[in-house]
Amino acid sequence: MPDIIHLLPDSVANQIAAGEVIQRPASVIKELVENAIDAGAHNIRVLVVDAGRTTIQVIDDGCGMSETDARLAFERHATSKIRQADDLFALHTMGFRGEALPSIAAVAQVELTTRMASDDIGTRLTIQGSHVIGQEPTSCPVGSNFKVENLFFNVPARRKFLKTNATELNNILTAFERIVLVYPDIAFSMYSNGQELLNLRAGSLRQRIADVFGKRLNQDLLPVEVDTMLCRITGFVGKPESARRKGAHNYFFVNGRYMKHAYFHKAVIGAFERLVPTGMLIPYFIYFDVAPANIDVNIHPTKMEIKFENEQDIFQILAAAVKDAIGRFCDVPTIDFDTEGRPDIPVFDPTRNAVQMPHVAYNPAYNPFDNTKEKASLSDRTSREGCDTVVAPPIDPPIDPSLDLGTTSPAVVTSSPSLSPASPADRSPVHYQYKARYVMTAVKSGLMIIDQHRADIRIRYEHYLAAARQHTAATQQVLFPDVLQFPPSETVVMQQLLPQLLAVGFDISPLGGGSYAVNGIPAGLDGTDPQILIRNMVADAAERTATPDGDLYAPLALSMARHAAITYGQVLTNEEMERLVNELFLCSDVNHTPDGHLILSILPQQDFDRLFSG
Repeated sequence: MPDIIHLLPDSVANQIAAGEVIQRPASVIKELVENAIDAGAHNIRVLVVDAGRTTIQVIDDGCGMSETDARLAFERHATSKIRQADDLFALHTMGFRGEALPSIAAVAQVELTTRMASDDIGTRLTIQGSHVIGQEPTSCPVGSNFKVENLFFNVPARRKFLKTNATELNNILTAFERIVLVYPDIAFSMYSNGQELLNLRAGSLRQRIADVFGKRLNQDLLPVEVDTMLCRITGFVGKPESARRKGAHNYFFVNGRYMKHAYFHKAVIGAFERLVPTGMLIPYFIYFDVAPANIDVNIHPTKMEIKFENEQDIFQILAAAVKDAIGRFCDVPTIDFDTEGRPDIPVFDPTRNAVQMPHVAYNPAYNPFDNTKEKASLSDRTSREGCDTVVAPPIDPPIDPSLDLGTTSPAVVTSSPSLSPASPADRSPVHYQYKARYVMTAVKSGLMIIDQHRADIRIRYEHYLAAARQHTAATQQVLFPDVLQFPPSETVVMQQLLPQLLAVGFDISPLGGGSYAVNGIPAGLDGTDPQILIRNMVADAAERTATPDGDLYAPLALSMARHAAITYGQVLTNEEMERLVNELFLCSDVNHTPDGHLILSILPQQDFDRLFSG
């Protein structure tokens, strides 16, 4: 029987390795920029065309390579970072495996131009699909110039599953931001299709954060610094008022390497317990300096997962450092945030006579269901009394069910009602609000319980969605426009989202440089912070891995409905509850919110009878 086991060719092995190391254009940029940093570059330029599909070019002024090193760098497991296994526990460089360049060359057409400072002439190397096409001397500046063209040209399946240009460019900028935040002493610039997206000069870490994410975030940062025998922790955390439900900038770095660590994330968020609402996220930029022997970065090809030897101890140190930063800068919020217009409360003076409060008169025998003239007689009687008497207003009588109250709200949906558990004619016009959360009303089959927040979400969602699709959304102009500043990664999403935002009723003008002026908001969003709303919409759009070919009105309408809906704890009058129920039964789905949460439930009459059958 012939032998069936054989060695794979290098080109095939490189393509297999590329499947883990090179997943998208952002992976190429990450590997090439990290190599430039390891080469001691002070200026790094990145140029992409068509979000990296056509061309990726990384230019640096590092040490460069010799003619032999340029050729050897594209061989598998060829590296200058380590020489023996023990070096894995003393890493001070970004790369060390020697897999990045051969993986890139296996799935793209690569041209490298490089020269060392000690050489008078450089070398140009051309590789296509792991095969060297040519190598020749050339005149070039000191450093390296990597040009990667037609990524995945020989792997059609991988190229087919790339996302849209906007999504891939967003991934590129996200990976680029994670690198520039670690090396503020290096100047970086990025261009997309000839347009400058980032131009970061060398400076301090705080200046780099402000250059990337805007000066407004810089005002909300608190410095964190602690030095122990286990590790040194530096960086910044946001103030409690900078908390956001989505899109907060959370970054951990270990020895200059970006990482994801859910356990340490709990330490930071736990330090803000009772200072921010549950579910809100605080921006933070935390940098760990740990002895390389106490961590292991060689557990995943992307190097984003790192194991710590003293994880629990570092958790306690991090939590204490963040709490110390909050307390040291006296940034614990008080009970009352808004003191503008609050009346001054005088200090009690026992020598002064207290002013007697007006006497309140009320009728304990008043019955709101008794159609008598007692209400009028009480009003007439009290109106003739002294001016120091205040009459408590009686409770309004029940609303006539024949009145059409569902046409006065701006959130009415004109779609035809579908089959529902109870039609409006089968229920009582009198409602009861339970704990300012649920609306309860009697129906033929039992007791109907409606979640007031979810019901209003469904009502407003269908209103906003219909107005956007029919281009009939009304815009309410604001007196003083708000200015939004987005980092480059979110600016790409905002540019894609802008036409849909205009369609749902926003009036937004781009100012350039990632800044946008909000001149108007959709009608019916009174009391909503447009900055928080738009930022959450952008964060929702960025979290979606792929943008559907259809419209984006549905997720935008849902985001707007969530922010404008009746909140839990809001007390409603019987008229408001009646309007809410009427409008809910006009919706296409009365049972569930657009994201699938239950709106109403009915307790059957048989259950009540069973409770009192004994």
